[in-house]
Amino acid sequence: MSTKQDLRLAVDIGGTFTDVVLMNDAGLVLSSAKTPTTHVNPSDGAIHGVQRVLEDSGSAIDQIRIFIHGTTLATNALIERRGAKVACVTTEGFRDILEIAYERRYDQYDVMIDKPDLLVPRARCFTVPERMSWQGEVLSRLDTSAIDGLLSQIKQSDATAVAICLLHSYANDEHEVQLRKLLQQHLPDIPISLSSDVSPEAREFDRLCTTIANAYIQPLMAGYLDSLAQQLSLAGLNCPILMITASGGMTTLDTAARLPIRLVESGPAGGAVLAAHIAEQCSADSVLSFDMGGTTAKLCLIDQYRPQQARHFEIARAARFIKGSGMPVRIPVLEMIEIGAGGGSIASVDKLGRLQVGPQSAGSEPGPAAYGKGGTNATVTDADMAMGYLDTERFAEGLLRLDAKANTTALTEEVGAPLKLDAAQAAIGISDIVNENMANAARMHAVESGKDLGDRLMIAFGGNGPLHATRMARGAGVKRILIPPNPGVGSAVGFLYASVSFEIVKSYYTLLEAIELPMLNRFLDSLVDEATNIVSNAAINEPLLNRRVAFMRYQGQGHEIEIELPGRVLTETDIEEVRQRFEAEYRRQYSRPVPGMRIEILNWGISVSTKANRRTANNEQLGVSAAADNVMRLITCDRTGDKVSAQVYERAKLPARQMIDGPALIVEPQTTTLVSSDFTAEIDSQLNILMTRRQG
Repeated sequence: MSTKQDLRLAVDIGGTFTDVVLMNDAGLVLSSAKTPTTHVNPSDGAIHGVQRVLEDSGSAIDQIRIFIHGTTLATNALIERRGAKVACVTTEGFRDILEIAYERRYDQYDVMIDKPDLLVPRARCFTVPERMSWQGEVLSRLDTSAIDGLLSQIKQSDATAVAICLLHSYANDEHEVQLRKLLQQHLPDIPISLSSDVSPEAREFDRLCTTIANAYIQPLMAGYLDSLAQQLSLAGLNCPILMITASGGMTTLDTAARLPIRLVESGPAGGAVLAAHIAEQCSADSVLSFDMGGTTAKLCLIDQYRPQQARHFEIARAARFIKGSGMPVRIPVLEMIEIGAGGGSIASVDKLGRLQVGPQSAGSEPGPAAYGKGGTNATVTDADMAMGYLDTERFAEGLLRLDAKANTTALTEEVGAPLKLDAAQAAIGISDIVNENMANAARMHAVESGKDLGDRLMIAFGGNGPLHATRMARGAGVKRILIPPNPGVGSAVGFLYASVSFEIVKSYYTLLEAIELPMLNRFLDSLVDEATNIVSNAAINEPLLNRRVAFMRYQGQGHEIEIELPGRVLTETDIEEVRQRFEAEYRRQYSRPVPGMRIEILNWGISVSTKANRRTANNEQLGVSAAADNVMRLITCDRTGDKVSAQVYERAKLPARQMIDGPALIVEPQTTTLVSSDFTAEIDSQLNILMTRRQG
């Protein structure tokens, strides 16, 4: 029997399924489960999954040493507009920050343009007399006599959350902190978010939007996290509960409840962490992470075992793929592209007779028509079933029997009839569209990042990733694919490899040549102390690492380049080295530096973290027998559309060095890997499935 210190548990609540993984300290996955997400109360599905893995492994809940959780609840609340009624408070004279935005239209030729929904109408935008300079000097004290009038406005607006974003508060938060104290005396039950706490960076519009988004989801997330903690405590859990953040690290429940915006995109971040871990194991320094679930597909570029990172992204774009059409959020995040392409993505025919797939999803309730739960929409899962790729008896660990009649009816009525196609032809059309959507997104993401996909190893996982990997790779120009063990719950496995970390990016403007080192070192040390306090609460007695970066640019430019700094107190001799690093990175990105230009630094970032869990996954539960059942299945060839016979393999019976020629299906309880006819597969020493596209 394992001891309490041996067990780690991860729960990833997705839009369609909730994934649960139980692992011991030796890296052995003891059990995993996939249960339908319960949207009315997401914690119900999570608790059910926890109970299943504990029963399957013969473990008890009080043996768990650490509980790691990621959820799409924050993301979905923002997209579906299910948050609080927010009032925002800005500096007098700056009430229209949201209305003015970037002072431009994201599509200047569209006369019927839909503006992004920024959550707070002008009627709930209030101001207060005060003023700070960009250097943090008090130009005008906060006028406390105006507080009564402000309180009256907030109460009359029926706001249930408040976002405070005062001018230049990133340089000096004194007035924001003072204003919060004054408001809390009269509004003790209303959560208040400060921009100096949520996103202490220059650029008022982005900072205000981020603070509003945090305030919008704070009551919902705080209530959910508190409810989940109580349910788990009653069930016997007595270990820390840590939350995965958008930057791929972990933080405490208290921090997550205070800064829930950091939880947006937390599930996909776990997948990128897994891919980075596998890349390091395989010494693959150039990787494309491909995570396809039930609702969305996520792609991330990974170089030198580090996922590509960003400091901002957009939520709920009014126009797909058009920058500026969504609500900007400025927090540390793993940079990835996410599109509405999953197993539950709904196929439809528009008024012009064009077949479209996604971004709407059938979810898990009622789900695709094939689920037999009352759904009537034709989805990607319905197409995969009609093409013969899914085992109707063993789908979703055998807990969900697929309904062939409902599947055929949906494909025929929703897609086939409008296009004068039969169900089989409709399925091929749906498959081609969704795979090209994902391949196009991958190509676009690579081009925007100045990267090439041809020589990259694709690491594919998620409930549908292994099934669509070869089809998507063909369109994206990728030649090699790796499917890790337990791919169906890949993001949850990734949680178990994440480090406890917290990252802060804060504005402090200076020219490189005019840096005042004593003041700068005090500034950086204060950020390190702040992050260390947060990390230490969840990482007692573990050594901490800190990474420091500067966001630099030539004077007058609008965007910065991230340059790594020494992880210590800076000295005069470091300044020239930092300059050289900047010019080398600028040359790499833009071919050549600009001679004679002054260099300025707008933002500084620090990250404090524990050492990542680098245990090599123990896959001894796989490859138990060299025997393979001689099972054949008639499937639709994804290249020609013809019916062909494919060998079906049980993944658990495949030993290392087993070679497989496509077409073939490799099945396991939570997903299926399609080896297309132009690919060969090999089982490596870690029992990964390595697929290589045949030339010609």
